[in-house]
Amino acid sequence: MPMPPKQDHRIDRAEAASLTRRHREAAGAKADRGGLFHRDAVEQLLAQQGCEGLRYYYGRKEDGGQALVLVGVDTDGNDMTGGTILEWSMPCPPFCPEPDDLNP
Repeated sequence: MPMPPKQDHRIDRAEAASLTRRHREAAGAKADRGGLFHRDAVEQLLAQQGCEGLRYYYGRKEDGGQALVLVGVDTDGNDMTGGTILEWSMPCPPFCPEPDDLNP
């Protein structure tokens, strides 16, 4: 399947806060709220020859924790599984920012 047409993926702060609030309410207080990937890792994924975007997959770690797997996507919309694939994000908590609308 070819890459879908480009679109504006941006949302405003209020919508982002609503999305993260609903996740916290559904997942419970002890669930991961998110994770951090260092810029250099994401840039390495996106810099792969032929990479037109990135796709994420939800996963589950052996200990039951949530995982977010990132993989490059080529011009045909296929996963670039022979290249850089990311996970091992730094989970929030404990690696959370100061409280804000997304992470009160």
